[in-house]
Amino acid sequence: MRILISAGEASGEMYGAQLIDALRRRDPSLEFFGVGGDRMRAAGCDTVVDAKDLAVVGISEIVSHLPKIYGLFHKLIAEADQRHPALAIVIDSPAFNWRVARRMRKRGISVVYYVCPQFWAWRQGRVRLLRKYIDKALVIFPFEEKFYRDRGVDATFVGHPLADLSPPSIDREIYAATHHLDPAKPWITLMPGSRTKEVRMNLPTTLEAAAKLGSEYEFLLPVAPTLDHTFLESLIGSRPSIHLVSDALPALAQSRAGIIASGTATVEAALMGTPFVMVYRVSALTYLLGRPRVKVPHFAMVNLIAGKEIVPELVQHDFTATKVVARLREILPDGHPRNHILEGLASVRKLLQGPNADHLHPAERAAEAIWKLLQPTPVQT
Repeated sequence: MRILISAGEASGEMYGAQLIDALRRRDPSLEFFGVGGDRMRAAGCDTVVDAKDLAVVGISEIVSHLPKIYGLFHKLIAEADQRHPALAIVIDSPAFNWRVARRMRKRGISVVYYVCPQFWAWRQGRVRLLRKYIDKALVIFPFEEKFYRDRGVDATFVGHPLADLSPPSIDREIYAATHHLDPAKPWITLMPGSRTKEVRMNLPTTLEAAAKLGSEYEFLLPVAPTLDHTFLESLIGSRPSIHLVSDALPALAQSRAGIIASGTATVEAALMGTPFVMVYRVSALTYLLGRPRVKVPHFAMVNLIAGKEIVPELVQHDFTATKVVARLREILPDGHPRNHILEGLASVRKLLQGPNADHLHPAERAAEAIWKLLQPTPVQT
């Protein structure tokens, strides 16, 4: 039995790999093909399209990449027509994946959307696309189930795929020696995004803030799977205090604080219990076109989940090095501002874990729902 699975960026392909593993525990003979990266390939997915090739962000950025994206899209659909999947699973990346869902549904193939588009944040009218093309929506934030169900979508909250993560048990001294860090200094993790355009928009100001904070800190920059070391090195230049590391979670767990771009990285920081300042910048055109459509009171996911501001947010014109440094200096020392964030992050983690009665990992809950769709419908007599 073949399954098409499409995940268009770093976080999505991580969830895709988890899901493939969970489904294979139910049936090792399942075959997977589609869109993904190194993690999904390691899980056994034949990646017809590499997720790196779809890693663009923003309205104006997508427009400039349309010919390439459409070419990859048609390559995937042609492969699906040859392999005849029993089911299609699309993960996040709505600009690409709702088109995949539409083509699969027109071919009579059931479609599951795992990690649904954040239509509750903006463009709420697009929920009609889910009603039309999706058989089942598996959502990862607790408030999403009601939002989608109220609008006629068969949605189930399965919990966040990262919610059960524990801080990696790595010795600080060993980690410091491996990455040439001073273990006596406080460390700050920098996460400017997982896509090239995001990094170009967010990293320069982040590096400026790091320079203002000075040599009393060490700065760790985890390299997302969708990015190249050489690209990051070209932006960092000769700054000696910026250290590229391979994995985000150990960096966050060992850091005193973070400067984190809006997205999945903010959830990772929350789960590691690392206070941070959320930052984000897009092109002027993308911001001009998109800002009036935003329907939520906060940009940071942890603030949305909590229903209040836990971490400071610096977006677009407010995202300056001076403001980043000012907010960090409030939360780096022990005291009420830092404790307020730590308590808030702990409450967010609890909310993200989902139903506790079954003690299942969210990926297992998602796999269970998908497995039911794969079972033949009993013949009525």
